Amino acid sequence: MSTNILMEPIGRLMGLRYKSHPWHGIDIGEKTPDEVICFIEVVPTDTIKYEIDKASGYLRIDRPQKYSNVVPSLYGFIPQTYCGRLVGDFSAEKSGRKNVKGDGDPLDICVLTEKDVMHGDILAEAIPIGGFRMIDNDAADDKIISVLKGDVVYGDIRDVSDLPDLVVERLKHYFLTYKDMPGMNRESEITHTYNAEEAKEVIKLSMKDYEGRFEKLRNALSSY
Repeated sequence: MSTNILMEPIGRLMGLRYKSHPWHGIDIGEKTPDEVICFIEVVPTDTIKYEIDKASGYLRIDRPQKYSNVVPSLYGFIPQTYCGRLVGDFSAEKSGRKNVKGDGDPLDICVLTEKDVMHGDILAEAIPIGGFRMIDNDAADDKIISVLKGDVVYGDIRDVSDLPDLVVERLKHYFLTYKDMPGMNRESEITHTYNAEEAKEVIKLSMKDYEGRFEKLRNALSSY
């Protein structure tokens, strides 16, 4: 069954009158996983961490950033993806860990661009070039690394190995520290930085996890 069924035809009609839910109602793109449409929640100038509210589809305040660490790229998620059993099993296989499960969220993505984007709640066309295999308290929390399609500086990069080391280290540092809170011990780690081919495999697995998790939603829409 096509991933884009949510946009046919009832989804398109609903979208004309109501705001589409960013997770379920936005077309992931016909060229996935080579190119993806992603929803941007947070930009580098934000001093507050915003996150999509899964029930309503609106951005909500997750928490103010208590320290000086700010996201060094556009940051959001890939619509119509879900980190479930398949993503968890793949993470366990590649990391050698046992009992890793998906974190139950859409697949996270950061988008590199040389331009200043002033706010989130927008869509962006991105090209996946790699990712971080992040495990947070035994849950797979992969971060796909991508470049903004057509970007003057980053647009021609096709693999994370072609990025300057400092760019990768900044991203890694952010993801390992942005949840830190005084007096709390988190068990978050990045076990691998993987290439574009593996990133695309993670995206495909997250799409399959989404199919399984939201099959009833698709069936309901397809019956119209």
